[in-house]
Amino acid sequence: MDILNGETDNYDGVTVTMDEPMDAEVFTHRLRASLSHWREQGKKGIWIKLPLGFANLIESAVTEGFRYHHAEPEYLMLVCWISNTPDTIPANASHIVGVGALVLNKSTREVLVVQEKSGYFRDKNVWKLPTGVVHEGEDICDGVAREVEEETGIIADFVEVLSFRQSHKAFLKQKTDLFFLCVLTPRSYDITEQKSEILEAKWMPIKEYVDQPWNQKKEMFKIMAEICEKKCDEDYVGFSTVETVTGTGKKSFVYCNADHAKSLIATRDQASSSSSL
Repeated sequence: MDILNGETDNYDGVTVTMDEPMDAEVFTHRLRASLSHWREQGKKGIWIKLPLGFANLIESAVTEGFRYHHAEPEYLMLVCWISNTPDTIPANASHIVGVGALVLNKSTREVLVVQEKSGYFRDKNVWKLPTGVVHEGEDICDGVAREVEEETGIIADFVEVLSFRQSHKAFLKQKTDLFFLCVLTPRSYDITEQKSEILEAKWMPIKEYVDQPWNQKKEMFKIMAEICEKKCDEDYVGFSTVETVTGTGKKSFVYCNADHAKSLIATRDQASSSSSL
């Protein structure tokens, strides 16, 4: 049988990755045979991954009932539900993750701020915290430190997440933005602006940052700025990281109350020391 090669998943689905050029008519014949075979096997969601060089197969797949699921720079993913049960194929990624950095110089009570050359804040004369988007496969704690270094040249260590907010239809008027406000401790203080994006960067007294007209007039920014001020003035505890592994053994982080995180890490270190004796 001319069945397309596919990898079965844990949800009775099949993923086909096209890796050899194929004539559209030949593909249509093999796809129809494959769909019939998979239906007999009780399969449900069928995924077809088409690299850039296989655009000639898109029309054939759509004609057989496939729809677009998502696209990346190097491929298009199509999907089709072939079971008589309700379609439970998950939607395409619905969120992006943004980060903002409160880089705090405790000895001077100053925070690192920037003015941007482009984007929403261009020409608004607003001094804002360094911000950016976390990359695919990047942890929040690493992404925020990277953004700070890229925009200002400052090397800083992640301390904790202070707060986060959710904004719907924020990206492309469709995707939800999850934004995490993080605290970082600087290891360096000499600024080198990212010329392509940053007009100017400097250290600013925390009160001056909070009291900017923009932060006082815009409620959400005012709330965030006041949280930053609280962190400077009080023992305001956020969410720190505990490094761990997933069920499949991949490195991951749990974000929890900073005091509890220290306790968890200390307990684990003590257990590890005892077992090595």
